[in-house]
Amino acid sequence: MSAPIAAILQAARRLRGTSTNRHILIAAASVTAAGVLVKIAATFKEFAVAGVYGRTDAMDAFLAAALIPGLLINLISESMNQALVPTLVRVREQQGHEAAQRLLSSSMAWMCLLLVAGSAAMALSARSFFPLIGSHFSAPKLDLSVHVFYALLPLVLITGIATNCTAVLNTFDRFAVPALAPIANPLMVMAGALLLGRRFGIWALVYATLAGALVHAVLVSWMMDAHGYRLRLHWHKMDAASREVAHQYGPVLLSSVVASGGLLVDQSMAAALPAGSVSALVYAGRFVTVALTLLGGAVSTAVVPYFSRMIAREDWTGCRRTLRTWVRLTAIVSAPIALALIGGAHWLIRVTFQHGAFGASDTAVVTPVLAMYAIQIPFFVSSRVYYRFLVAMRRTDLIFYCGTLNLVLDIFLNLLLMRWFGVAGIALATSLWTVSTFCFLCYWAEKLLPKAAAETQG
Repeated sequence: MSAPIAAILQAARRLRGTSTNRHILIAAASVTAAGVLVKIAATFKEFAVAGVYGRTDAMDAFLAAALIPGLLINLISESMNQALVPTLVRVREQQGHEAAQRLLSSSMAWMCLLLVAGSAAMALSARSFFPLIGSHFSAPKLDLSVHVFYALLPLVLITGIATNCTAVLNTFDRFAVPALAPIANPLMVMAGALLLGRRFGIWALVYATLAGALVHAVLVSWMMDAHGYRLRLHWHKMDAASREVAHQYGPVLLSSVVASGGLLVDQSMAAALPAGSVSALVYAGRFVTVALTLLGGAVSTAVVPYFSRMIAREDWTGCRRTLRTWVRLTAIVSAPIALALIGGAHWLIRVTFQHGAFGASDTAVVTPVLAMYAIQIPFFVSSRVYYRFLVAMRRTDLIFYCGTLNLVLDIFLNLLLMRWFGVAGIALATSLWTVSTFCFLCYWAEKLLPKAAAETQG
C-alpha cells in the first residue's frame, strides 16, 4: 500500500525547491494515500464481482450500460470542474468569498441542468445507440443492457454533484479526505454482489452502485458546506466571471466529447470480437486505471490550484519550474510501475481474478490485454501535468485538437491491431495514442511558456 507514496517521497528528493513544489508534493502524497485505500477497496470489489458474475452476458450488459452514464459525468461535470476551478480561485482571491459562492451556485445550477438534460436525451435515444455499442450482442443481452442503463441514469446527477464538490474542496487545499470519500462506492458494490448477487443477479450490482454514489455525494457536499461553500443551485446574473467560465466550458466540453468517443469506439469494436471481449478489456483496464488514478489523478489534482494562482499572478518562472519538475517526477515514479505490470500481468490476473466463474482460459485472454494497456502509464501520467497547465492557460482549443487527433488514431490503430492481436490490439492502440498525446501536449506547453513571458515583459 505504501509503495506509491514511498516512490513519490524518494523521487521528491530531487526537488530543489520552492514552497510551491513542496505543497504540491504534500497534496499529491495525500491524494495518493487516500487513493490507495480506495483502490484497495475497489480491488476487493473486483474480486467479489468477478467471482459472482465472471465474464457472463449479464456482466457484459452491465458494463455496456455503465459506459454512457460514465461518459456523461466526464463530459459535463468534469468539463465544468476544469472550466470553473481557475476562475473560482481568481474570484475568491480578488473579490472575496461571497462572489465566489455566487459563481459556484450559478455554475452548479447550470451543470445540474445539463446533467439532467443529457440523461433525458440519452434515455430517449437509448434504443437507437445501444445496438451500436453492443453490435454483436444477442437480442436478450441487448435488451438487458438497455434496462440496466435506465436504472443507472440517476448516477449521472449524483456523481456529477460529488465531483463538483470535490473540485471545490481542492481549491481550499483540502485533498486527502475528499479523495477518500469515494471508498463508499466499492464498499457498497462489494456488499451488494456478495450478499444479494445470487438472489437478484445483475440488479444487485445496479442498486449497490447507486447506493454507493449517493453516500459519496452526501459526504463531499457536507464537507464542502463545512468549509464555507454551500450546495446551492441558484442562477445569478451573467457577470464577467460567469462569462469566463462559460467561454472556457465550451471548448473543454467539446474536447471531452471527442476524447470520450474513443471509449465508445473501443467498447463497440471489442463487442465485435468473440464473446467476453468487452469484459476482458474492462477487467484488464482496472489495474491500469489504479496506476493512472493514483499517480496521474493525484498529481493533476494537486497542481491545479497552484497553476491557477501562478498564472493569475503571471509567475512564468514558477510555472516553468513547476511544470518541468513534475513531468520529470511523474516519469520517474510511473515507469517502474508500468514495467512491473507488464512483467507480472499473468501472475496478477491469475491471483486476483481466477476463481469462481473466472477460469484459466479467461486469465489467458486478459493477460496480454493488461500488458498492452500498461505501456501507456508513464506517458499518460506525465501528460496530465501538461494538460492541466494548458487548461489553466485557457488554451482549451489545443486540448480539442489533441482529442480529435487521438480519436482518428484510435480508430485507425484499432482496425489495424485487433486483426493481429484481437482484444489486446485495442489495448495497444490506446497506449500508442497516449504516446501521441504526451508529445503533442509537451510541444505546446513548452512553446507557450516563452511566449507568455515575452508578452508579460512587453
